[in-house]
This record gives sequence, C-alpha cells and structure tokens, in this order.
Amino acid sequence: MEVILLERVEKLGVIGDVVNVKPGFARNFLLPRGKALRASEANKKKFEADRARIEADNAKRRDIARAEAKDVDGVTVVMIRQASNTGQLYGSVAARDLSDALTAGGHKVAKGQIVLDRPIKALGIHDVKVALHPEVIVMCKVNIARSPEEAELQAKGVDVTADMFEREEAGFTEAFDPNAEPGVPTDEAPAEEAAAEATDEA
Repeated sequence: MEVILLERVEKLGVIGDVVNVKPGFARNFLLPRGKALRASEANKKKFEADRARIEADNAKRRDIARAEAKDVDGVTVVMIRQASNTGQLYGSVAARDLSDALTAGGHKVAKGQIVLDRPIKALGIHDVKVALHPEVIVMCKVNIARSPEEAELQAKGVDVTADMFEREEAGFTEAFDPNAEPGVPTDEAPAEEAAAEATDEA
C-alpha cells in the first residue's frame, strides 16, 4: 500500500515521501496515528496544498520537543519490582510503566513516546529510547531492582544477581576439618574422645 508520510518515520522516510508499506502496518499504525495518508490522487493534491502548514506545524512541535529533551536526556529512574534469585522479574516492565515512572519523576513522557522493542523482564540498568518527536530522540536509563538498596548497588556497577548467587553458593560450603569423624558434629568429637580415653584407663 502506498502512503504519503506526514512526519518523519524511522527507516521509512520524511514528510512528503510517498512510500510503499504493508497494508497492516498502514491500517494499524501509520493511518490511525496521523503519521500518513493513503496515496490517492486526491490526497496527494490535498497534501501539496497543505504542505507549508504541515511542515510549519512539524517544526513547531520539534522545537518544543528539543526544549523538553534537555530535561529527559540521560535521566535515570528507579523502579522497585519483585524478582527471582536469578534476576527474572515476576511480570515485566512495559512502556506504560516507564512512562508513569518518568512522569512521577517530573518528566512528562507519554506511553507512545517510549520506544521499547519488547517488555523488560530482568533486574538491572536498561537503556530506553524516548522519541519526544520523530526527529528528537533521547536516551534515559531505568534501574530495576528489588529494593532501594539494590538499586544503589546497581548504580555503582554491582551485579546484584551475580553477587547474590555467590553469597548463596558460599552459604552451602563448610569449613573442612580433617580430624572430624563422619557423621559426628565437630564440636561433639572432643567430648567423645575424652570419654573413650577415660574408659581405656579404667
């Protein structure tokens, strides 16, 4: 299906480009979001008549987005989530969650501006792309941890899942005592030895 782009679309083109896309992509994404028009003769004429206004509106929105970008670019938000010992989240963090977290931190970002290929399903610090405008894209970080303390450790570069795994492994190791008898607790062994010696003397 041929469409006329009304704004820049990544990997497709810029305002005014006539591009060929899959019908489903056009119907489900480009057309309902006002990013494109069907490339009919009537729409081509309408676009050319309105082109100056469309480009001026786009430039205005781009300037506003550039001003907002200074507050959002490089921001880190902390999200506390439950997770397994391997670091897998019980559930996931989606675009809406990230939008809510950024907004709560004083950065007004809509769900549709979060560019997320797939929901986040693991603890750690993740880079997230935010498209404030098709031509203004910034990066922010989301620090997902089980507690504020873990979030602080992760911010310092500590891999909390690896650290915790090492502590768990260490918890199962026991100090080896070459004199200990099999099945006899180490602290009981001297008392039994003393009793055996007393019997021998008698």
